[in-house]
Amino acid sequence: MRRVRTGLALIGMASASVALADAPTLSWPLDCDLGQTCFIEDYVDLAPGPEQRDYMCAIKTRDAHTGTDIQLLSFDAMARGVDVYAAAPGVVARIRDGMDDVAVTPETAPAMQSRGCGNAVLIDHGAGWSTLYCHMKKGSVDVSIGQQVDRGTPLGQVGLSGLTNAPHLHLTVLRDGETVDPFLPESAKNTCGAPGGPGLWDREIPYDRAGFFTAGFSSAVPTLDDVDSGAARVDEITPDTAMVLYGYVHFAEPGDRMDLWADGPNGAEVFWTDEVLDDPQRRLFRAFGRRAPDAGWPPGNYRGYVRLTRNGRVIAHRHADVTVTSR
Repeated sequence: MRRVRTGLALIGMASASVALADAPTLSWPLDCDLGQTCFIEDYVDLAPGPEQRDYMCAIKTRDAHTGTDIQLLSFDAMARGVDVYAAAPGVVARIRDGMDDVAVTPETAPAMQSRGCGNAVLIDHGAGWSTLYCHMKKGSVDVSIGQQVDRGTPLGQVGLSGLTNAPHLHLTVLRDGETVDPFLPESAKNTCGAPGGPGLWDREIPYDRAGFFTAGFSSAVPTLDDVDSGAARVDEITPDTAMVLYGYVHFAEPGDRMDLWADGPNGAEVFWTDEVLDDPQRRLFRAFGRRAPDAGWPPGNYRGYVRLTRNGRVIAHRHADVTVTSR
């Protein structure tokens, strides 16, 4: 059985159907408006082995992913503060705070594995059920072990602690220590399909299979092969180099809008474009950028964003960073 250690709990993927008679009913656990100020980036991975499969048999998940990721649209929103709420009544069983809000890198990831959940709260709902809330902001955890919480009790705020590079809440639902997908709680391992109801949620939550494989900066308009392999991505450019942002999306639909924009070290807009996708394929990428200005790009850190919206509702969003070095 595949297991992922978070540092607060040992989580495994569910291997059999789950009895729901004593299951908690979950309310939305974040102070955000789905599709407007947040979106669901990833779901539980129901496929064994290296494949990935969400509860609707699509690929909006990552290999061995054990929760539902609800992501904010900006780092500014995280800085202002977005509350995390208890999704159901229970007792606080474990907490962790004090980890810095720092984006993980390939160099720091190995040392972070045992604390991948970051600052977190684990709530015991009884009858073997619990919920785990990960990646909270340093110093924001506002409950204590043994405290009784109600549905909607503030637990802390969304942060950037643990194994993450974007501000989001990772919510894992557990039954006797095994992961349960709240959208398809009665599924057995390696099964998926339309649930025919809200699952463990107290309301229907819209699902969109579209999402981004990746986003990144390049020094020229890349080829799809280079985007797919990762060869297109650059982390640094010189002041006289072109700056190009790309986004690689899956399962977009006709009429979807894709925006690409970048901000400079002082927050000023560097470029922006949008396109309505008339006839998207199963996978597509778009790229946009600018040649270097005559005086060169000012040295510093630049951040780009790619966003996919459908009828004014955000369904996917990614960011990428690049540093302009001194000459």
